Amino acid sequence: MIKLTFLGTGTSQGIPVIGSQHPVCQSNDSKDVRLRTSALLNWNKKNYVIDCGPDFRQQLLKNPIDYLDGILFTHAHADHTSGLDDIRPFCFRQGPIEIHLTLDVLNNLKKRFGYILSDKNKYPGTPSVKVNLIEEAKAFKLGGKIVMPVKAAHYKSSVIGFKIDKLAYMTDVKSIDEKSKNKLMNLDVLVLNCLRLEPHPSHLNLEEALNLINEIKPKNTYFTHISHLLGFHHEISKSLPDNVFLAYDNLSITC
Repeated sequence: MIKLTFLGTGTSQGIPVIGSQHPVCQSNDSKDVRLRTSALLNWNKKNYVIDCGPDFRQQLLKNPIDYLDGILFTHAHADHTSGLDDIRPFCFRQGPIEIHLTLDVLNNLKKRFGYILSDKNKYPGTPSVKVNLIEEAKAFKLGGKIVMPVKAAHYKSSVIGFKIDKLAYMTDVKSIDEKSKNKLMNLDVLVLNCLRLEPHPSHLNLEEALNLINEIKPKNTYFTHISHLLGFHHEISKSLPDNVFLAYDNLSITC
């Protein structure tokens, strides 16, 4: 059994967007308030995070854990990686934190977080990590389970999703090829990005996300990486199929 907690379900700007007068950004519904997209996975007393963006500290204060076994990165964009420095409290208590990422993500983080990922002249108190490279077509072991990377297109770059048992987590997807779709068959739970109503060059909109769901037919789907332009949580929720749900920050599900 895997427990998944949505630490954040918002897009790169979060909701409310700074300075925005859009009605969703002015909403009093707590489900319309979204931090940047991230998720906490727990099984067999293991804790893994998928992505750690700029709201990472705030997210783990709301969903506290004593021990972090590792971080899986989907891609290098700042809204999914810029909270890396906030792993320091875990490092101080338990030593280096395992990170799982592709080579292109590692190279990007070396440029932005050289003080963490370089072995030279490390400053006292700097976070420490243990790098585990992901190969796009190769499954790997994690906490006693097998993780299958699932590649997708994100505009002109790639993004990696993760399938564990009958759960798959896919964010920042624009399109998925047939090989990756085959990996996503027979799911109990699919977590999938759904940005807004209008088409977008690098993310699925609502129509595209629903079409993909109809192709791979998971038992249940939860949308994440949502912008204010999708609409109010309660209104969009009423329009969705019975087995498709809008996730919201701090929601926990099991599968």
